[in-house]
Amino acid sequence: MSENVLIEAEKFIRSCYKELNKTEKEIEERLHQIQQQITEFGYYEHTKLELEYGAKLAWRNSNRCIGRLFWNQLEVIDKRHVETEEEVFEALCDHIKNATNNGRIKPLITVFLQKHLNKSIRIWNHQLFRYAGYETTEGIIGDPDSTELTNYCINQGWLPKYGRFDLLPLVIQINNNKPKLFDIPKELIYEVPIYHPDYSWFADLQLKWYAVPIISNMTLEIGGISYTAAPFNGWYMGTEIGARNFADEKRYNMLPQIGSLMGLDTNSNQSLWKDKALVELNIAVLSSYKSSGVTIVDHHTAANQFKKFEEKEMKIGRKVTGNWTWLIPPVSPATTHIFHKPYNNVTEKPNYFYQKRPF
Repeated sequence: MSENVLIEAEKFIRSCYKELNKTEKEIEERLHQIQQQITEFGYYEHTKLELEYGAKLAWRNSNRCIGRLFWNQLEVIDKRHVETEEEVFEALCDHIKNATNNGRIKPLITVFLQKHLNKSIRIWNHQLFRYAGYETTEGIIGDPDSTELTNYCINQGWLPKYGRFDLLPLVIQINNNKPKLFDIPKELIYEVPIYHPDYSWFADLQLKWYAVPIISNMTLEIGGISYTAAPFNGWYMGTEIGARNFADEKRYNMLPQIGSLMGLDTNSNQSLWKDKALVELNIAVLSSYKSSGVTIVDHHTAANQFKKFEEKEMKIGRKVTGNWTWLIPPVSPATTHIFHKPYNNVTEKPNYFYQKRPF
């Protein structure tokens, strides 16, 4: 274990310090310090500089992310000193407030203590904001993707409201202790009501979505060290909401209702009613976020930004890795350059990794 950590640490330090224009002497001195820490404790601790740059590199190496042009703008909040569930919750509230930034979304990550020995922090929620999914005799009310966590929260005493857009509490676990539940303060909740610029009936659907997608259940791995609680966010690409969260059959499944209200022939695939409804749904999402003053990007602009990222990396001499199936947008993928080229899906570190769900 310690040997593997040392190998990963050396790879990271040499790569990181080289990019930061550190001297060979500084690299060797730092590696000697790390080796001493690992020998004595079985692990080492990152400096603030290493943590900050490592988190940024993890975003740059994220094969599934189309928004990597802005990797170096990530703001890193160091909360490794936090020890209690209440302190974690307070830090998460600060993250929400700072990332939301009155609608001008800021890329942000909050990093809690590293996993070692029996110490760890876990946030059970997939994202800090996530709507409940209630299993009823008449079907699921809310987000079907959240039914398991919703059931857990109810069993722990959380009171269900049985609405379509009820935000779940944050579920925070320290070590192997029983998790604690915390409701997000109302003043921190920034949601966007979804309207359509041309269809007045769209407002009657009473759709809404939260402003900031803060991923909270992944591990940040830097130089052999794992941070099991490191929630991070960019801003939404419109299709994430319009073509997935609202449109997927296993999510809110809104296309049949929208297609019907548009007067489309929903009984024939040849009418392309799903395609027409999907485009209008995405127009509604983009228009609503823009009119609410909340940062969002359409998939064509995002693809152009990714092309700039590729060009920048190529000039520096770095190869861009990517997962093609995730990089292509779910709407009109063939209209983007990404669709027409292959990507090497090799995993580089630092990076973000999925964890086994605790529930």
